[in-house]
Amino acid sequence: MPTSIHHFIVFYFLVSISLTDGTELIMVNNCKESVWPGILGTGENPSPKDGGFHLASGEEVNLQVPEGWSGRIWGRQGCYFDEQTNKGSCETGDCGGLLQCKGISGVPPTTLVEMTLGTPQSPLHFYDVSLVDGFNLPVSMKPVGGGGACGVASCEADLNVYCPSALVVERNKKVVGCKSACLAAKSDRNCCTGEFANAKSCKPSVFARLFKTICPHAYSYAYDGSQVLKTCMAPRYVITFCPPH
Repeated sequence: MPTSIHHFIVFYFLVSISLTDGTELIMVNNCKESVWPGILGTGENPSPKDGGFHLASGEEVNLQVPEGWSGRIWGRQGCYFDEQTNKGSCETGDCGGLLQCKGISGVPPTTLVEMTLGTPQSPLHFYDVSLVDGFNLPVSMKPVGGGGACGVASCEADLNVYCPSALVVERNKKVVGCKSACLAAKSDRNCCTGEFANAKSCKPSVFARLFKTICPHAYSYAYDGSQVLKTCMAPRYVITFCPPH
């Protein structure tokens, strides 16, 4: 047996074993302020930590998700929650005023990390960073080890600095988010819905082009086909809020 094929079989076997225990997600807060990650498992998938928790500046938390897990993760900022009831609100990404989102998605604009993780039978993991729902803070997802066409999905720049005035979301005279063209206009053309619900007729808006220029490794609109969907077979991934760049 050629050495290269032997190495691949050994690697595939080890990856399959690791997938039986699920995948580790390491969440790191590199921002100067606290972040409250929101987590939503899609379909029948669970939401780890009941869908939300506090992550102080400089802190990291390790989560284990089962094989085949799919869902989305976003960062919430400017949050306040009552210590007894865990109810309150966030300036961005709020999920029903709850610390633990428990199946509720965040209110856009939010920078989304999306993933569908593999199984021993189909070991590839798929993941991306999406600006389709707008932007609130920089984030990246990076594999640790693994095989396949591994890469970093990210929007590492602070889009709020470059956000056009028509898309700005402000709280207390501070820009905290940047809407997508879809979120701002709510039109079929900008949302790739109705007669524009296909790649041929739905084209990027001037705002989507701006997003793409600043964050080339993230989805800028629904039919962005520019190799932003990553594939890998890593046993763990680091999701960093405000990654260095």
